[in-house]
Amino acid sequence: MFHNDGSLTVCGDITFLIISILINSFGNALTVALNLGSALWTASSVNLSHFFNYSLTGVLFWEGVAVVLSNALILGKFDIRRIFGNFVFMIPFSYLVGMIATQLSKTGLTELPLTVKIILDLCGILLIAAGISIYQRVNLILHPNDDFMQIIRFKFFHGNAALAQTCSFLIPVILIILCTIGNHDIWAINIGTVFSFLFQGFFVGLSDKFIFPKLDHQNLNLN
Repeated sequence: MFHNDGSLTVCGDITFLIISILINSFGNALTVALNLGSALWTASSVNLSHFFNYSLTGVLFWEGVAVVLSNALILGKFDIRRIFGNFVFMIPFSYLVGMIATQLSKTGLTELPLTVKIILDLCGILLIAAGISIYQRVNLILHPNDDFMQIIRFKFFHGNAALAQTCSFLIPVILIILCTIGNHDIWAINIGTVFSFLFQGFFVGLSDKFIFPKLDHQNLNLN
């Protein structure tokens, strides 16, 4: 799956991309099914949905569009291939997470003891970090939010995943705070959300080193 120079073959690109999407989808679906706090971008969408009284699916889509435009602004160019890849990733990925979460919710996960559910929820965050690490390194197509994190990671933070992830999370945090002020209520925030904010970036960096360590970041194209 690797060329002699260490780059991925086409088969390698596709294989690692599929593996990473499945890992990330399962991790996201697990946290959704356990209902112990959505990831920060999702949580901001939930709160925006309540604030504007608009469907969550619609908010997720338009938030994704806003991030795509922000990425282009940071890069100073409209990379059509990159933007197309963002949408190709974003739309089916959302349905996959929803489908897996629906199936997991039928397994009795919510009936487990709280301690077990918390451990599983944190494992879900670790799976999300591992999935992000793999498909960021493949860099074939990315979710807009993860593309945003990768852009600022290598453009401003010298490759530091923990700093870049925390910085990228400040945007949904601000949106959640503004919605909370406006609604006098808050949704989709729990232990998983806090753990994600504090440690997801660290585990993305750790996954870079220990999960498929031969796999390097490819085709960053940040100039």
